[in-house]
Amino acid sequence: MKIYRSTKLSLKFATANKQQELAKVLAEYARVVNGFIALFWEDCPKRGDLLKPVVDAVPSWFSSRLRKAAAQEAIGMVHTARQRYSEGAVKPLHRGKCMCVSSTIAELQLTRKTPTFDAWLHLRCIGAGIILNFPVKYHKHFHELNARGTLKSYIITQDSVQLCFKLETGPKKSVKTAVGVDSGIKALASLSTGEQLGTDVENHIERVKRCKQGSKGQQRARRSLRQRIDEVARDVATMADLIVVEKLKGICNKTKVKRRLTKNMRRSLGSWNVRYWLSRLQARTEDNRVTFRSVPAYNTSIECPSCGHTERSNRTGELFCCRKCGHADNADINAAKNILSRLLFGPYGAEFKLCLAGVTNVN
Repeated sequence: MKIYRSTKLSLKFATANKQQELAKVLAEYARVVNGFIALFWEDCPKRGDLLKPVVDAVPSWFSSRLRKAAAQEAIGMVHTARQRYSEGAVKPLHRGKCMCVSSTIAELQLTRKTPTFDAWLHLRCIGAGIILNFPVKYHKHFHELNARGTLKSYIITQDSVQLCFKLETGPKKSVKTAVGVDSGIKALASLSTGEQLGTDVENHIERVKRCKQGSKGQQRARRSLRQRIDEVARDVATMADLIVVEKLKGICNKTKVKRRLTKNMRRSLGSWNVRYWLSRLQARTEDNRVTFRSVPAYNTSIECPSCGHTERSNRTGELFCCRKCGHADNADINAAKNILSRLLFGPYGAEFKLCLAGVTNVN
């Protein structure tokens, strides 16, 4: 299985002149990309159709190689806008904050002349005789990805370069164990096995809320929260061969719900950052060759796993007690069991009907 991972290297060691040259290149790159967007908006070609007449359609002092990279990014932005909004799609706009190039334009070159830095980010084939070299320092995350994968592309911004690596993890594990995961603030991960991980996440969220908005203290608190989320995601991803979560989206401090939420609760939801939690959990499962699936979250916390009775009064705070059969359990763990059974026995897990026949540990 092929996966892609990225890491960032800082460009803060560059001189002021190099920073000005890079700003000039980024501004021209945005102008060229927006020119191709306007050209491709009504009739978008495929990447294989970017021949010389198409690439030369937007005049620029860029080289043909960099103009082709700009055209490829424009095609990607147009396709994304069309897919996201099937009706009434708005023409995208490149703001010149980044530039996506391949190894034909950017390259990391090792250096022995300056022991202070590990390598040079060498940018060539820009045009107008411009060649840029930025000193960079490696870090632990870069060394890990560089040892495991192949460097494929570069995303260059004014102060950093993001490196994308392609990794080969091997085939996914055969499904022998499966676990449902319910996400929450009281316990970040409640498992269908009865375990609860990340019960201290609420304290980290409260710390973020106590800090002044945008302060350094809040930034440190957010980093601490994300570190804790990463630790829980790493632990959950090693517990089974199949991880099932609920689809959660639109949960933030601007969430629209029928029943009005308090300001304090909205701030908690905004600090929780459920998108980051689910993305980290999925990334960890991919690293461990574990299957990751999601199911709709509708009524998972108020449905009884024993008799199937669904009623809002089944749940009172953190306690679940079925009004029909009397089944009692922790509300979050009960929701995790429903999440797992919804995939195993519902229509959402049709692709697993055969491979799950041999599951030996389904909780």
